[in-house]
Amino acid sequence: MSDPTVAQKAPYPIEVEAGKKYFWCACGKSARQPFCDGSHEGTDFTPMSYSAEESRTLYFCGCKYTKGAPLCDGSHNSLD
Repeated sequence: MSDPTVAQKAPYPIEVEAGKKYFWCACGKSARQPFCDGSHEGTDFTPMSYSAEESRTLYFCGCKYTKGAPLCDGSHNSLD
């Protein structure tokens, strides 16, 4: 599997709505970061779905190296 493209070295703060489903971009190529726009087609990557249980601000990973996908775990701090 190839490495993802780093979309940005910081999380994306997103206001999620309770009951809504989101599709996080895992490849880093989407023009609609941090969400999928289908740019992964033809790659080994697939978007990850996230269902919001409550309305609040969440921090979605922008570097695509998080161990807690789709949310940021601070992995961007160790990237070159």
